[in-house]
Amino acid sequence: MSVRLGTNPIGWSNDDLRELGGETPLETCLSEARFAGFTGIELGHKFPRDATVLRPILDRHGLALVSGWYSASLALRDAAAELADMRAHMALLLALRCEVLILAETSNAIHGDRGAKLSRRPVLPDTDWRLFAGRLTQLADIAAGEGLSIAYHHHMGTIVQTEAEVDRLMDMTGPNVTLLLDTGHATFAGADPVALARRYRDRITHVHCKDVRPAVMAAALRDDQSFLDSVVDGVFTVPGDGVVDFPAVLAELPDYNGWLVVEAEQDPVKAHPLTYARLGHDNLAGFAKRAGLL
Repeated sequence: MSVRLGTNPIGWSNDDLRELGGETPLETCLSEARFAGFTGIELGHKFPRDATVLRPILDRHGLALVSGWYSASLALRDAAAELADMRAHMALLLALRCEVLILAETSNAIHGDRGAKLSRRPVLPDTDWRLFAGRLTQLADIAAGEGLSIAYHHHMGTIVQTEAEVDRLMDMTGPNVTLLLDTGHATFAGADPVALARRYRDRITHVHCKDVRPAVMAAALRDDQSFLDSVVDGVFTVPGDGVVDFPAVLAELPDYNGWLVVEAEQDPVKAHPLTYARLGHDNLAGFAKRAGLL
């Protein structure tokens, strides 16, 4: 059994708060990601979206494209309308031989609004869950038929944030809706990433490995900060630098065969991207080896 270690450019240049790392060239991100030991990287806002342009850039750095985030609006529109908007993203991922499409429902989400407190995040009414889950299942069935697994990303500030909401999503959707387990978002939301890994090991197709600084998390929840303020304050960090029990999480995924991605957004002025990339890679590699995944 073997997994691959990838990263996300958000440690160099933040997608939701673009002044964080806004001056950092894409070339710096890619060269440092490879130097840190990663063999793949996810999309970020500085990446060209033309496969014929992006492929040689990644090849030059010895990196594969792992996947890329897609913001869905399935609470507001049907699967056909969503698919029409998602087509270009799917085409890019398929052209670069990705197997997973990262999707999060972002209707009314507040994770990108620095003025919105965590308590203001949207909650999907009980009456809307079946419609939402049905649309997501339809979309995932179509994507699977074309060679992509939709990995649903539970995320702070969105309608699927808590452990109960992850459970509800998994229960109400079909098997082609798979799960992206994000250890940091699970912990921040009060969920147990070890329990989620155990419960959904057969449906987890992607793993975002971020750690959490407990004191920063406690302050963010106590003061009802915005999600972005908590990020700037350092709520997330790389594996092995916080409270998440990565050995226990990975022990629950003995048959996992995909990417383990260090996705740990921080203020690059406070957390030097290359330093943390190397720390995250080396720690995660050690955890994966002990779990028999590398």
